[in-house]
Amino acid sequence: MHVRDFEEEARRRLSPPVWDYLAGGSGDESAVHANQAVLDRLGLHPRVLTGTAGPDLGTTLLGRPLRVPLGVAPMAHHRLFHPEGEVATAQGAGSAGALFIASIFANRTLQEMAGAASGPLWLQLYWLRRRDQLEKLVASAEEAGFGALVLTVDAPVVARRPRDLRNAFSVPADVRAVNLDSSVMTTTHRAVAGTSALAAHSAEQFDTSVGWADLAWLRGRTKLPLLLKGVLTAQDARLAVEHGMDGVVVSNHGGRQLPGAVTAVAALPEIAAEVRGRCAVLVDGAFRHGSDVLKALALGADTVLIGRPALWGLTCGGSTGVAAVLGLLRDELAEAMLLCGLPELNLVDRTLLHPHDRPPGGRPA
Repeated sequence: MHVRDFEEEARRRLSPPVWDYLAGGSGDESAVHANQAVLDRLGLHPRVLTGTAGPDLGTTLLGRPLRVPLGVAPMAHHRLFHPEGEVATAQGAGSAGALFIASIFANRTLQEMAGAASGPLWLQLYWLRRRDQLEKLVASAEEAGFGALVLTVDAPVVARRPRDLRNAFSVPADVRAVNLDSSVMTTTHRAVAGTSALAAHSAEQFDTSVGWADLAWLRGRTKLPLLLKGVLTAQDARLAVEHGMDGVVVSNHGGRQLPGAVTAVAALPEIAAEVRGRCAVLVDGAFRHGSDVLKALALGADTVLIGRPALWGLTCGGSTGVAAVLGLLRDELAEAMLLCGLPELNLVDRTLLHPHDRPPGGRPA
């Protein structure tokens, strides 16, 4: 069994427009393909005869224990992929010992997701024009027991995604973002040929004027840890720390936003070196093997987020499918650590990468 087996089955089950929404990227989709290509070019440098047995995958994230250094990245509208939506995803992630970051555009209530989650549960936000909606969500997340908030900052608008434009993609009216006022979501259900309802919605509802100074408003409304998602430069990572953020998610949005954006894996070492010890560093983008996860940890990530594969699993088997995908990556990571002679995660550093592949920065030896 391989993660790609879930991809093939999910593609068979989903309608072409929904599959294109999930699989597609912006522009010519070169950033989607580059994410995987950069990982593939990194070679591992194993040590032998280390006496390693049964690697320990346990770690901590923002001071909380995590059974595996894995999480499900925030993605909208899980009911497009399974009737149980984010409840099934939360259950599957918890079964695998992984973090689940729910989207602001989830189709299940915060309370339903919190009730289903047996592992760490965070909430992702976009900066909407209506700050009253953000304030309400933050208070509700705290009340429901969410552990952190993740503000996505690389999508002031939804970029042009040719597949969605060709399909005039819109979210069915019965697949609702139930944690937001209905007036915030009206345009997601309307599209005409050559347009995307999601792009129209972002242009209408997202606040493009937000700057670093605005983070103080959000920081002042919650005691929960705050992370910024979509950081790709060391300069912005440093600014995040200076503005009181507790972590960054290194991400190019799965190749769905800026065409030609640097890959998260390429940006990771410099960012990790810049903020080391001052905030948490998470990363997402095309992790399809346990060995891919190990490479990201060597480059300085604390936790690796899984995007599309989690929804492939959700499509194929609900909570069981999500747990199967994450469990497969977990088992492959343990195997890769064993084959590299590593008994625990705190021994993973950049010396694990072949000398010709080691970028500057990363986790120090």
